[in-house]
Amino acid sequence: MKHRLRGLALGALLVLGSVVGYTQLDKVLKAGGIALIVDRLGGDMDRALNRLTNTKPDANFATKVVPIISAGNGAYIGAAQVMGKPDLVRKVQAVAQIEGDFMGREVRLRALIPISTKNPQRSIDRVEGVGVSGIIDIRL
Repeated sequence: MKHRLRGLALGALLVLGSVVGYTQLDKVLKAGGIALIVDRLGGDMDRALNRLTNTKPDANFATKVVPIISAGNGAYIGAAQVMGKPDLVRKVQAVAQIEGDFMGREVRLRALIPISTKNPQRSIDRVEGVGVSGIIDIRL
């Protein structure tokens, strides 16, 4: 049974690879990996960041780890901790990353915006009153 499941998974990857192309397959697998890691370990990452920064959430202040999503293509590219009032933090589903240039290409700008959706291709629905307090780099 275990070998059959492995064979099915390998077959699905090969079909997926032929459909999206091998360079895109790597991106798909990494994005899926990041989404899974943040979904499964977000609470643990949040507590670890709070210990690192000696942050103590209470009834008036909350933190949460969510995925960072590239606003141009919707790819999961990392994780961030957000902080603010508990009712506002609960609304945050992701952090959108938007990039731009300043002074030609001499200065690179990167904005991290807490949003209430995991699909910023439709719209960036900012959650006002919530800030980004930490960035989590995930090596895949």
